[in-house]
Amino acid sequence: MSGKGPLAGIRVLDATGVIVGPTSTLLLAEQGADVIKVEPPEGDLMRKLGGKAPAGKPGMSPKFTHFNRNKRSIMLDLKSPQGREVMLRLAATSDVFVSNMRPRALKSLGLTWEALSAINPKLVHCTIAGFATGGPYDGAPAYDTIIQGLSGVAACNEAMLGEPRFAPFVLTDHIVGIIAAQAICAALVARERSGEGQAIEVPMFENAAAFVLSEHLGQRTFDPEGTMGDPRIMTPDARPMRTKDGYICVSANTDAQARGFFEAIGRPELKDDPRFKDVPARLAHVKDYFGLRAQALQERTTAEWVELLRRHDVPAMPYHTLTSLLDDPQLRGSGTLTREDGEDWMLGLRHANRYSGSGLPPSRLAPRQGEHGEEILAELGYDAAERARILGKESAA
Repeated sequence: MSGKGPLAGIRVLDATGVIVGPTSTLLLAEQGADVIKVEPPEGDLMRKLGGKAPAGKPGMSPKFTHFNRNKRSIMLDLKSPQGREVMLRLAATSDVFVSNMRPRALKSLGLTWEALSAINPKLVHCTIAGFATGGPYDGAPAYDTIIQGLSGVAACNEAMLGEPRFAPFVLTDHIVGIIAAQAICAALVARERSGEGQAIEVPMFENAAAFVLSEHLGQRTFDPEGTMGDPRIMTPDARPMRTKDGYICVSANTDAQARGFFEAIGRPELKDDPRFKDVPARLAHVKDYFGLRAQALQERTTAEWVELLRRHDVPAMPYHTLTSLLDDPQLRGSGTLTREDGEDWMLGLRHANRYSGSGLPPSRLAPRQGEHGEEILAELGYDAAERARILGKESAA
């Protein structure tokens, strides 16, 4: 896709599916890269698994729609000689190749770093894997819930809720997809300096485990018998707090914020309480501190507290349900949540970041399955007869 954006002019060959890979390539697409999504004849699994598609738009599930904006789609059977030939021609003209296939599948399809770099030495080859190579889990299949349970995410919920639970969204898929996009951009910068591409391996488990442990390794960092877990986050009171008419989100971490909070709730004497006088004291007595906050906030409405706490420079915002989030004035005002009035009405999402120098490309809806096959093949130099032959065998009706 041509247009503005810091990655304009970069072509990404996207051989990913479901969430983790499409999250990565979505970020690249929304920053201006031309992302060519290569789908098998049956399409990305998320076309069916991601919710109910609207009438007349088969395969356009809500999740697929949101994770595949600004991309182009071509359908290829990579197990056929014809499909592999097209894929190799795409790889020869691309800057980046991204896949979340298992290593064995990449090898059988001839899409490893060794194979593709032989035809395109400047290619950045990124593989998103469940596990890093060399360990006992190497090559094992992985989905977000597997990684959440293995990496300690579910255990963090157990510490708060009394039983292990997954986060109610594909947390590790999002985290690792973002990390993969960052790694790709770093490799592109390195290529500008060296003129050479490179292979990148982005393992889900190791990245998710590091994400959890950087937060909760705690005193075990220095002491083999030390405690783990940040008590400010692990305590059951670390949650939206009830007000007179709903809930509110408050965070008073610095000494100045804590003093402002005590003034706002009409308890200025607590500023001199030894339990709350500074950051170390409040951390040591986090249960008392959070309990006091929860009790005090029940005395006024959410709107009253938000106004009062802001006057005392204490970070506070209303609590949103999934439904009320859609009416948030900040999301609407910034253009992050939009109403798309194209072929049919829908709520859309747009890239939230801003770039002063390059701007951003116009937002485009996710592609229909194989929607851009004709134009992509033409760009690769296939004539009309060849395009008809390829698409006639591999496109969905």
